[in-house]
Amino acid sequence: MINFKDLSYLENGNLKQQAAFQVLIKHQVLENLAAFDPILVGTIPINIDIENSDLDIACYWQNKFDFIERIKSLFEKESNFTIQEIVIDNQESVVANFFIETFEIEIFGQNIPTELQNGYRHMLIEHQILSSKDENFRLEIIKLKESGIKTEPAFGLLLGLNGNVYQELLDFKL
Repeated sequence: MINFKDLSYLENGNLKQQAAFQVLIKHQVLENLAAFDPILVGTIPINIDIENSDLDIACYWQNKFDFIERIKSLFEKESNFTIQEIVIDNQESVVANFFIETFEIEIFGQNIPTELQNGYRHMLIEHQILSSKDENFRLEIIKLKESGIKTEPAFGLLLGLNGNVYQELLDFKL
């Protein structure tokens, strides 16, 4: 199993993963967020990204105001910077988006330890599923994503999940 908390797995990955590694290291993105236990999540780490996939970084804040101020101080000068507070699944969340070089970066923070956040949990489960399937399954996920279907619903379609695919993936057993 890949240790997704250590970015070094990207260094020898595909070209996009290598480029992501270089940008994140060069700009010290995760180091600057270290106080918030950041983990790169989403499609790029598990090789199901599409052309416009962003770098999703999950963070754990204990003080929302401090988190927002830190994000602004670090990144508000970056291209197309936005930050918003939203509620997702009854959880206060903070989402910041911006570009560094060719990558859009999304920082997602909640007052939930990073390893317990759904974005990280979904990625681990999706990685396990991809590891248990053949290359055609991975390519089908990418094809569905390219047609506009989000990641979890794409897995739901191919796995025959019904109902709330986000919850069903969290409960999925291989």
